[in-house]
Amino acid sequence: MIRDVRSLPHTVWLLAAISLVNDAASDMIYPLVPLYLASVLMAGPKALGLIEGLAEAASSLLKLFAGVLADRSGRTRAWVVAGYGLAGFARPLIGLATSWPGVLACRFADRIGKGLRSAPRDALIGLSVEPRQRGLAFGFHRAMDNLGAVIGPLAAAALLAAGVELRTVFLLSIVPALLVLVLALKVPEPERAPLPSKAPMRWTLAGMPPAFRRYLFALGLFTLGNSSNMFLLLRANELGAGATRTTLMWALFSFVAAVLSTPLSALSDRRGRADTLAMAWFAYALAYLAIGFLPSADWALWLAFAGYGVVTAALEGTEKALVADLVPRERSGTAFGWYNLVAGILLLPASLLFGWLWSALSPGAAFAFGSACALLAAVLLKTWVARAPADS
Repeated sequence: MIRDVRSLPHTVWLLAAISLVNDAASDMIYPLVPLYLASVLMAGPKALGLIEGLAEAASSLLKLFAGVLADRSGRTRAWVVAGYGLAGFARPLIGLATSWPGVLACRFADRIGKGLRSAPRDALIGLSVEPRQRGLAFGFHRAMDNLGAVIGPLAAAALLAAGVELRTVFLLSIVPALLVLVLALKVPEPERAPLPSKAPMRWTLAGMPPAFRRYLFALGLFTLGNSSNMFLLLRANELGAGATRTTLMWALFSFVAAVLSTPLSALSDRRGRADTLAMAWFAYALAYLAIGFLPSADWALWLAFAGYGVVTAALEGTEKALVADLVPRERSGTAFGWYNLVAGILLLPASLLFGWLWSALSPGAAFAFGSACALLAAVLLKTWVARAPADS
């Protein structure tokens, strides 16, 4: 496995390093946002659902836009630099917000930056490796992303333990964000020809393989139950974990995902994308049920967060590798734009619905709904997407 990872192209390594540092900056503050909203700004689950839903929905629309234009121009580097730069400077401003609409504005700008960079970056990874290495490459990239998500919360926990205020922790996230911008400027352009200048821009799924469209439908159903991870942190806080333990639980989740993302995503290179992903979605359903119905923040909650890390490790890289397998090379940016659009646009209704179920019924009802969506999506992936004829 180590030899295989070392054989990955320089571009993949560079993008992995960027993701590591970027997520360290992002996850210094990500686990603290629900706590900041609840304890400082006095906002609850409904406000959290609105903030995350709107921010992710805007990000998703931009992912398609950036992916289509990257295919048309044959250029991805500018989108990567602009996206990481905008997000890096927006996140620290949360520490200056005095109301939840201010947090919404900062999260909105942060997600716009993610929208600009995601599809071109994913297309760049897919274009840089052979098909037999796609699971490995995307898994390694996600591993470094999750490793950054370990470093960030640990840094935040250390700062909080030292008596640093929440607002100051947000502001300090500018330091790794500056390093991200420097690294992004070193990303090379992939070797591919742009689409003919007279060719019309394709914003729709017209011309995409039927198997890819079926996959997007199953992914959409899974995403409808896959609300913002901030609800997991809110759940831990509600069970009595507190700011420091909640942050450390998030670090545990990220550490497990970082360690296992490369081998579990690479497993799809040998066992098949659909089989690996269906198992991951089924395990996700079990993990959501466990977190939703735990009675207290004891050892079982730590175990549940670790289990959720295993699930995340298996599905993140595999989902993207399957996209690259299903579409032609010249439309990879558009395909990843659609993948990210579907995976993100439904976060608005998913987060709003999750917040409503939580407030109107119970946290258990909200997590049970998410579990049911994941289970049905796994069944569709196995019985409809993977088994349907290629030309249907």
